[in-house]
Amino acid sequence: MRNYNMDFIRGIAVLCLVYMNGYAFGLMDYSYIPLSTPPFSDALIHAVSTFFVDGRFRTLFCLLFGAVLYIQWHKVKSTAPLKARLHWLIIFGLVHGFLLWAGDILFLYGVSGWFTLKYLQSNNQLLLKRAGEFLLIGCVATALVLFSVPDEVIYRDTAQYIDLYSPHYSDYFLSNLGMNVLMLVAVPIMIMWLCVGLMLIGIYLYKNEVFNKGLTKPYLIVCIAGAFIFSGMRLYASQFTGGAGYAIQEFINTFAALFMAVFYIHLIVKFCNNRAHVGRLIQQAGRLAFTLYIGQTLMQLLLYKVLYPQWVLSFNRIDYWLVATGLVTLQLLFTALYCRYYEQGPLEYVWRKLAQAKIAKINA
Repeated sequence: MRNYNMDFIRGIAVLCLVYMNGYAFGLMDYSYIPLSTPPFSDALIHAVSTFFVDGRFRTLFCLLFGAVLYIQWHKVKSTAPLKARLHWLIIFGLVHGFLLWAGDILFLYGVSGWFTLKYLQSNNQLLLKRAGEFLLIGCVATALVLFSVPDEVIYRDTAQYIDLYSPHYSDYFLSNLGMNVLMLVAVPIMIMWLCVGLMLIGIYLYKNEVFNKGLTKPYLIVCIAGAFIFSGMRLYASQFTGGAGYAIQEFINTFAALFMAVFYIHLIVKFCNNRAHVGRLIQQAGRLAFTLYIGQTLMQLLLYKVLYPQWVLSFNRIDYWLVATGLVTLQLLFTALYCRYYEQGPLEYVWRKLAQAKIAKINA
């Protein structure tokens, strides 16, 4: 029986990614660059984003990805089909990262998923133990890397920013190649460990029916408390600067995002209650997540790097969020129209066929 809760969760996660990723289409090295005197809307959106958005939906995807790996393995008791799918996901990620956008998560999920396969048969105690160890390794490694970040503050209305920014797509393409190389190096050093830890927690949550029934009351109380305490700490830590400040922020945000993501899962499960007609459009978006994710990159590249490169010189946070809302609306319209005729997204179809061909080749 299909788990409609998970379709809904995936739909929310992929649609909300655009609210995090838009800033990176300016200067990816720096993400959002404020004015020296930012408007009030910047502070408001920063607070909302820090509390409810930043890292929450990537974490949600990791938890969901781990659960889906377990479901697919449990059906056939074999990792061969999973390895074929992960193989092609890694290739898609490399192409996406080098040719389009270095903020790609497909390669990361493919590599992390491959590492997660060895724990699919683990009991709950081992899953949590390894998850905690991997999260700790990832946090420490991330902190050590961030400690080396220079204490440099750049504002958008300064000559320094103008010198760094280039409106030419060729310059972006070359910069993106270099950035993606750095991202690939960072994956085994720090990012993968965090991702694997979250995937193992996702498996644990699925085995304990959190994706079907939600959290029990005692765990829900702990989850809500953790989400708001760590998110509040992360918001307070926003005033810290320099490498040490960034390291503290990321450490806190790892746990803020985890607790909040699990809380989101609980809310969605209780709302959807595994009913196909509840939030049908969001569920359909969840089944087109791969296609929509790549579509977000293409649309944002077209807007920020081809049609309106001057936007990044004048956009405040609210402008990025307005564009993101427009893109989400457009993707929902596409989803509604597409799903009237097809059940599977175009990239999902290609991915499935390539994986099947690889399995057939192995078995031949």
